[in-house]
Order: sequence, then C-alpha cells, then structure tokens
Amino acid sequence: MELRNILIIVALALYALAMAGIVSTDTYSQAAGAEARGLHALMAEVRSGGAVDPMLADAPRAVTR
Repeated sequence: MELRNILIIVALALYALAMAGIVSTDTYSQAAGAEARGLHALMAEVRSGGAVDPMLADAPRAVTR
C-alpha cells in the first residue's frame, strides 16, 4: 500500500471517531430533537391546509392555486 492510501485510511478513521464523539453528546441530541419537533409541526401545518401563506395573501388567484 502506498503512503497516500494509508494516510487516507487514517484520516477517515479519525473523521469517523470525531463524528461519533459529536453525535453522542447531549447537545447534539437536544438539537436533533428540536429539529424533529419543528419538522413535525411544519408537516402538520402543511397537512391541515388551513393556514394561508402570508407571502401569498395578496397574490392573484392564479398564483395561489
């Protein structure tokens, strides 16, 4: 194996270790949970279809269809 290939393998291993360290933190899990709750709320709002987008409130009817 060439030295370059070995360095690439070591770099990938260090990257994987760093990502595992970040993902296992409590701060990351709180942020991911907040993002999931926000996405769930957004999808619920879109599915309800009751809200009018304020950007389209004054738009012509052809644009809002």
